[in-house]
Amino acid sequence: MSYVEKHLIQGETVVYATGLHWVVLVRSLLLALLFGAPGVALLVFSAKQRDDTNGASTAMMVSGIIFIVVAVVCIIAALIRRGATEMAVTDKRVIVKVGVASRRTFELLLQKVESIGVEESVVGRILGYGSVVIHGTGGSPEAFDRVAHPIEFRKRVQQQIEKLLDRPR
Repeated sequence: MSYVEKHLIQGETVVYATGLHWVVLVRSLLLALLFGAPGVALLVFSAKQRDDTNGASTAMMVSGIIFIVVAVVCIIAALIRRGATEMAVTDKRVIVKVGVASRRTFELLLQKVESIGVEESVVGRILGYGSVVIHGTGGSPEAFDRVAHPIEFRKRVQQQIEKLLDRPR
């Protein structure tokens, strides 16, 4: 169960949810490739030199395994980081949670949302990611980078605010 689902107010429903874009994985994947390729090469060379008696084959095999473990750790850490960010719009609030071990949460009632800004680079527009900056009344702006589908997120918040304003009191 996600953070957002666990912390819904009674009667509250999630209207839209998003998270970090897959582009946040690129740097870690490149780093994993940088470590993984030499690791595989070392394992292949060590397998070809099994009959070596001076221990070079064993050293290459151990080094190869270490390189591959580092590559796998890079990928797993990036996937955990990506999965640890949740952004949701409910019929009452905007909820953002970032982090696993240390956690940062941001929850703002829709009535308190003053504005939502979206910043997208050219690459971000092409790939579908950008920064979302939420301004609450009387508070400082909260920025969240590399969010997947930021325009859709802003649109859903604005729709919920309009629904809230149209409700009879």
